[in-house]
Amino acid sequence: MSMNYKLPRACMAVALVGAFILPASAQQKNIYHKGWIDFNKNGRMDVFEDPSQTVDKRVADLLNQMTVDEKTCQMATLYGYKRVLKDEMPVDKWKTEVWKDGIANIDEELNNLTSHTDDAPTQYSYPFSKHASAINTIQKWFVEETRMGIPVDFTNEGIHGLNHDRATPLPAPIGIGSTFDKQLVRQAGETVGREAKALGYTNVYAPILDPARDQRWGRVVECYGENPFLIAEMGKQMVLGIQEEGVASTLKHYAVYSVPKGGRDGSARTDPHVAPREMHQIYLYPFRRVIQEAHPMGVMSSYNDWDGVPITGSYYFLTQLLRQQFGFNGYVVSDSEAVEFLYSKHHVAADYKEAVRQAVEAGLNVRTNFTMPQTFIMPLRELIKENKISMKTIDSRVGDVLRVKFRLGLFDSPYVKDPKAADKVVHTVTDEAMSLKMNRESMVLLKNEGSLLPLDKKKLKNILVTGPLATETNYAISRYGPSHNAVTNVLDGIKNYVGTGVKVNYAKGCNIVDATWPESEIIETPLTPQEQAAIDSAVVQARQSDVIIAVVGEDVDRVGESLSRTGLNLPGRQLKLIQALQATGKPLVMVMINGQPLTINWENKYVPAILEAWFPSVQSGRVIAETLFGDNNPGGKLPITFPKTTGQIEFNFPFKPASQASQGGQNSWGKTSVNGALYPFGFGLSYTKFEYSNLQVSPQKGNSQGDIQVSVDVTNIGARAGDDVVQLYLKDEVSSVTTYDYDLRGFERTSLNPGEKKTIQFTLHPDDLALLDKNMNWTVEPGKFMVMIGSSSEDIRLKQEFEVE
Repeated sequence: MSMNYKLPRACMAVALVGAFILPASAQQKNIYHKGWIDFNKNGRMDVFEDPSQTVDKRVADLLNQMTVDEKTCQMATLYGYKRVLKDEMPVDKWKTEVWKDGIANIDEELNNLTSHTDDAPTQYSYPFSKHASAINTIQKWFVEETRMGIPVDFTNEGIHGLNHDRATPLPAPIGIGSTFDKQLVRQAGETVGREAKALGYTNVYAPILDPARDQRWGRVVECYGENPFLIAEMGKQMVLGIQEEGVASTLKHYAVYSVPKGGRDGSARTDPHVAPREMHQIYLYPFRRVIQEAHPMGVMSSYNDWDGVPITGSYYFLTQLLRQQFGFNGYVVSDSEAVEFLYSKHHVAADYKEAVRQAVEAGLNVRTNFTMPQTFIMPLRELIKENKISMKTIDSRVGDVLRVKFRLGLFDSPYVKDPKAADKVVHTVTDEAMSLKMNRESMVLLKNEGSLLPLDKKKLKNILVTGPLATETNYAISRYGPSHNAVTNVLDGIKNYVGTGVKVNYAKGCNIVDATWPESEIIETPLTPQEQAAIDSAVVQARQSDVIIAVVGEDVDRVGESLSRTGLNLPGRQLKLIQALQATGKPLVMVMINGQPLTINWENKYVPAILEAWFPSVQSGRVIAETLFGDNNPGGKLPITFPKTTGQIEFNFPFKPASQASQGGQNSWGKTSVNGALYPFGFGLSYTKFEYSNLQVSPQKGNSQGDIQVSVDVTNIGARAGDDVVQLYLKDEVSSVTTYDYDLRGFERTSLNPGEKKTIQFTLHPDDLALLDKNMNWTVEPGKFMVMIGSSSEDIRLKQEFEVE
């Protein structure tokens, strides 16, 4: 399998003495030779130090020379400075710490994280060259001061841009999913990988491949959407982009993590009610596809159980499925505290030591937690001493970690070659343009009655910008992405856009939540005098304005990790503000900044124009202004269904036949439920219109091992240039088991000028036609399939049948 991994030459180049400044002690040791490094300092080139040897031979030789203490140190994470590590730079006492024998990885080292829970300011994060040099200093300590000199894998988060001070920011993953732009996601992955490499990180914890199937779940904002095919296609491109730069990509959160009971996060994070076939078709599908097609070097095991078995203690998940069936050959790192939870939450282990044994036997390679690494390493050593874990198992687990380090080139070139270059290659003008493009493409137009949008600034004299998100910025800086980038809020973005010719007024209108929220979602309280006055102030200004732009939604305290919701209406008094503004009779545009679908039923019925911006990135104000005034024609599509009420959940695409149908049929005579989606999967409007024609499917009769070619023409029949996302859905007409009614099996985002026509090509592979049969084998069954082309999962324009013989 290792033949599939092609790393850039820069990774494979060997370290030369002149590539970095050496301390005098290292010069005396003379471990740096032309073409190789004497990691174990024995004065000769061992097999593991020889770049001409195969990775497997190098791993075997290194394992053969390591002590039990050294091996167990390669099975734990050391969280970086301020999280666990107390020192910014190596100090003398490190020679007495457990990592004197090495460490598997150091996570988020000196990244200057900004977070509610664990801020980590440091002097070494910026300028970028300073960080690269700092990582080199730490890496040198491990190479030169430990007996075997095994380099560290420096890991870091990166789901919407690298989690580093002033790295290139991206919109939240739910916004990335809305772009439906595979090429752009690949480019974003390359940016994340290049920046990581330049700064000294060697492994990025991204992408998240969890299907967000419960809209109440707080981490919807961190996912690409609800549809496994969309997630697999986007995730594949992100992995390919990251790893193309010689950095490992670690997928998360494996597996069945994203649908906790009732959508409840926090300390629950467990008890997903998912049947086996659904688990494979929905929750494991993105992991299987991405592992087989993009070959990521890392996987993160999740906190939760499935059917009573915690994932991080499951041989079935971590070994049988992941390695034997999917072909994964990197290393598995636990999500923080997942090992401890076997004992403390799931109670499948009588004590922590037994939890360690279960996790290692299951297939876990590296434990991560916000505690010192010895809390895992010492019990592990005891288990080995007591013969409760065999050395064969330990060698297998450690071998996986070392194999990744060899493939990353750490044993040939352990240091950032040119730290100064980081200042030129991190967050460049080109990266800024890519980030801006992704922000623009993530905008989804949900409603535009009477073509209220785009606004024409030449016809406007007074604009009111109102709403609690109009001046907020925290949504652009979240726990798992870049920090300390300057943010343009929506109010400033609109002011900057219209210039001095139009007067822009501002009234906050209300806070994001009221004093008793979230209880106020079930027990409404009267407006306080202050709340009434704030709404009245906005209304007074609204009456004097030509148009009202109300910016509403959620911030980082309302949606995110451990922030699941029980209701999905606009929080607090925001709907009351919208209703008061709408009552003025003035044109009203609602801009939503939010991390999950909201049940905006009244708003959809009575507000003429609604723009979904999700959690945009730092250019949010600029991009939203450009979109409202027409410089950016919104072309994003919803990667997740908007239900009308939480009472409909689970309500997603794809779905089983009739499982989301309206009440009807001969045995249905009453009306007791609200039916249908508020906005379906794949939905999104534009300032122009697109027409589909000339659907071609070939061959119309084929065999189960062959590809099917599909083409369709799309024409921009409107007056503006715009982007369309052509969506291909596939229906298996008769099957041996119940399959989804139809599912996404292709999508292509394309830009078209007015009157322009393009032919969009799709290839359906056997895997796209496959189902899990009665014996749980992936099979392409003979029979008829229907190709459906649409602009959303509900707006199907063209259909054509083909047959598999």
